[in-house]
Amino acid sequence: MSFLQIENLTFRYERGVPVLKELNLEVSEGEFLSLLGPSGCGKTTLLRIIMGFLMPEKGRIILKGTDITKRPPHKRNFGIVFQSYALFPHMTVFENVAFGLRMRKLPKHEIQERVSQVLELVGLKGFEKRLPRQLSGGQAQRVAVARALAIRPVILLFDEPLSNLDAKLRERMRWELRAMQKNLGITSVYVTHDQIEALSLSDRIAVMNDGRIEQIGKANEIYSTPQTLFVADFMGFTNRIEATVVKCEGEIVYLDANGTKMLARCSKYTPAIGEKIVAVARPSAVKIIPMRELRIPEQSLAGTIRTKAFQGESILYVVDTNVGEMTVLVGKGQSEIDEGQRVFITIAPQHLLVLPNKKEV
Repeated sequence: MSFLQIENLTFRYERGVPVLKELNLEVSEGEFLSLLGPSGCGKTTLLRIIMGFLMPEKGRIILKGTDITKRPPHKRNFGIVFQSYALFPHMTVFENVAFGLRMRKLPKHEIQERVSQVLELVGLKGFEKRLPRQLSGGQAQRVAVARALAIRPVILLFDEPLSNLDAKLRERMRWELRAMQKNLGITSVYVTHDQIEALSLSDRIAVMNDGRIEQIGKANEIYSTPQTLFVADFMGFTNRIEATVVKCEGEIVYLDANGTKMLARCSKYTPAIGEKIVAVARPSAVKIIPMRELRIPEQSLAGTIRTKAFQGESILYVVDTNVGEMTVLVGKGQSEIDEGQRVFITIAPQHLLVLPNKKEV
């Protein structure tokens, strides 16, 4: 039995179109699951329904075999960390962390003990008397986490808690959050639109789109073998080649891309001969070769450099080819190629993934 089950969940705001559409999800005890997707896909709405802030139109939320769909938030014993942290500005750090405990009418000595424990856990021992305005962004985020942990929640929910931090601090806080969750073993559901954040934090990732879960799996599965065009694009497979399947040999697929013969790989999806498919690749997987080379490379497309952009440790090229626009990410140490120059681009078969030419598998 799963620790947390979401069954056939549907939700809409004031007679509008459904925000969630018969969504199903299972979370194991002690798991760190991220809900990943663009703005408007329904991930925060799902989190708020799990918390009890919103009531679904239909469907159930089951915790350890018990239906809690109609149970109010204060009786679920779930902790939540908001994007804005939602700290009370007139309360000290101690008072903010102790707030949920006082609402539960715990004895003063237990409140003192729990607050001290969680502040030490998040590295804020000695900050008890400070007000939120006296804290940095990272410290405020830790106070919000400490407040959620103080009630000893059954599940810990995160609504994009790192989005207000600068890049360097966000990276550091990712590791601290993950280490803390592993140490405590608390089942966690984390909402984010940041792919790197989800990949580095999660045991599993559920990629959401238009109120549904398009794909769910371990971080390395989502990163390397997307199953739909949406997931592929969202995870960085931004190059698309429309082609026809000529032959399949195991995981190797022979393609005809507007007259160019190419090899690609298939994963959980095996196409039929003659089928129109889309082959996708990351910009970093595409190689670029000046056309002055005498030998035409295998699996190559001819093209012209339209633009190039310096990106610090790499250069991004946009190349016009007979199968459409392709982007190529090249390491800084390699020779630069000028705009307008004719080139070949190649993609190794293991880096070119075949997907169905439709929205969903």
